[in-house]
Amino acid sequence: MSLQAYRQAATRAESPRDMEYRLFAQVTLALMDAVKVDPLDHHLRVDALDWNRRVWTALSDDCANPDNLLPASLRASIISLSLWVSRHTSAVIRRQEAIEPLIEVNRLVMQGLSQNPAAAAA
Repeated sequence: MSLQAYRQAATRAESPRDMEYRLFAQVTLALMDAVKVDPLDHHLRVDALDWNRRVWTALSDDCANPDNLLPASLRASIISLSLWVSRHTSAVIRRQEAIEPLIEVNRLVMQGLSQNPAAAAA
C-alpha cells in the first residue's frame, strides 16, 4: 500500500477529534524527547518547540475564523493559550523557562480530546 493510500484510509477512519488527539500526542512526545537531550543540543529542542508553536498557531488561526463553530468562550481560551505557548516557547529557547509546562498544557488538551481521559494522562 502506498503512503498516500494509507493516509487516505487513515483520514477516512479517524474523526477530526481523533486526528487532533494524534497530532497532540506526536508533538508532545517530541517535546518529551527534547527534555531528555542536552540543553545545548539546540537542533532537536528548537525543532520540537517550533513544531508545538506551529500547532498552537494553527489552532489559534482556526479559532479566529468567524466560521468556526466552537463556542466563542472556548475559542477565546484556545487563542489565549496559543499566545501563552508562543511566549513560553520563546523563553524556553532562551533557557529562561522549562519545557515541562508546555507538555502539561498539551496533556490537558489531550485529556479533553480523549474519549478515555485516563489514557491521555498516561
